[in-house]
Amino acid sequence: MDYDDILKDIKPTVDEKQHIDNVSLKIMNFIQDICDREGIDAKVTLVGSVAKNTALKGKSDIDIFIAFPLGADKKYLKETGLDLAHKCCDYFNTRPNHHFASHPYVTTCIEDCEVDIVPCYKIENGNQLKSAVDRSILHTLYVKDHLEKSQEDEVLLLKRFMAMTGTYGSEFKVGGFAGYLCELLIIHYGDFESCLNAAIKWRFGQSIDLEGYGTSGNFKDHLIVIDPTDKNRNVGASLRLDKMAEFIQSARNYIFSDNKKDYFYPLNKSLNKEGILNEFKSRNGELIAFRFNIPDIPLDTLHPQLRKTCQALERKLNHEEFNVFKADYWSDELTTCIILLEMASSRLNNVKVNIGPKVFITRACENFTKKYGRENCYVQGDFLVHTQKREFVYAKDLISHIFTEDHIGLIKVGKNLKNNIINTYEFIDIDEVDLEFLDDFLNPGQYIVR
Repeated sequence: MDYDDILKDIKPTVDEKQHIDNVSLKIMNFIQDICDREGIDAKVTLVGSVAKNTALKGKSDIDIFIAFPLGADKKYLKETGLDLAHKCCDYFNTRPNHHFASHPYVTTCIEDCEVDIVPCYKIENGNQLKSAVDRSILHTLYVKDHLEKSQEDEVLLLKRFMAMTGTYGSEFKVGGFAGYLCELLIIHYGDFESCLNAAIKWRFGQSIDLEGYGTSGNFKDHLIVIDPTDKNRNVGASLRLDKMAEFIQSARNYIFSDNKKDYFYPLNKSLNKEGILNEFKSRNGELIAFRFNIPDIPLDTLHPQLRKTCQALERKLNHEEFNVFKADYWSDELTTCIILLEMASSRLNNVKVNIGPKVFITRACENFTKKYGRENCYVQGDFLVHTQKREFVYAKDLISHIFTEDHIGLIKVGKNLKNNIINTYEFIDIDEVDLEFLDDFLNPGQYIVR
């Protein structure tokens, strides 16, 4: 297939690239000049996709790392790094926003560019690692040394394909392929199409070891890509299994598709609220939706806790014999989260079977009959059981019971969400839920096939 037209749409323009390069250079020179003038032993370095020339159009975030010697005190590194970032923001008249990885760093917007300013340690290899961000400089150097010029476009095609099929991005919200992982896949397989043809043959535990370290056996992940800069790290560790599976099926669909070009562009959605609501109605299940306020915490902390809460509630409802057909969450990432439950059954009968011990265990059976009354117990299979009144007949009642101070511990809720859920949750009608989220809920496979 000829990818020239697609590359014209996804590669940064000459003007965009020149602007990014100029802004990067100005920031780096400013910070390095301060270090040199004030006797701060640090080297300012450009890392990430901009440095590697693998950034998609409109996604050219600038990653500036301030590398301190290994002997530098950690407190000194944090304080000095943040101070330099703040001085940079003051100079360019922008607002610093604090984030936290291994240690604090600053994000800001300078001349319409998203910029991360991150203090780190200058390391020569993975054995010297003192914080997770220290590897970034090594990653940039490795890719620049091993990715051929002609392969830069292949990385862009792979990233764009993954972005349009919902599998690109290592942030917790997505759980997909990191940019560095994409670059390593192209280095290994050579080009975009070869990568896809290989991916459809992947198996659980697929391993890639570019430097032949022989450490793949130390990992039990579904995709194992040994970091060429650190033999004890799997670059694929943060990739969720469902995202790996979606990529494999997307690759399979693409290879056999007559509309290959469509895989590189957003879906042309024409959302109709009435039609979506009618489709839910035609499925004949009860929908339970509730919203609550979210705390002001980093997104990489928020999303795992929202997912954990949603999954825990689904498990609890199923355990209590309600049948959840599907559960998912949506958040505006500012103030609100909505959890949507599509129930196969949300109302139960008034009684349930309480299963006791096997009849062969004498003492346990005696304790069971003493507790519930011998006349109320009977045998089901080889278990002693008794019928008791069900505490909750309606799923909504169980949810309301759980979301209280006394009972929130019945499920594993994200620790930063407990108070917000207890104090702010409210059931809402389905027509109050984000329309695109509802469409994705109904049609989860629409992104991986065209």
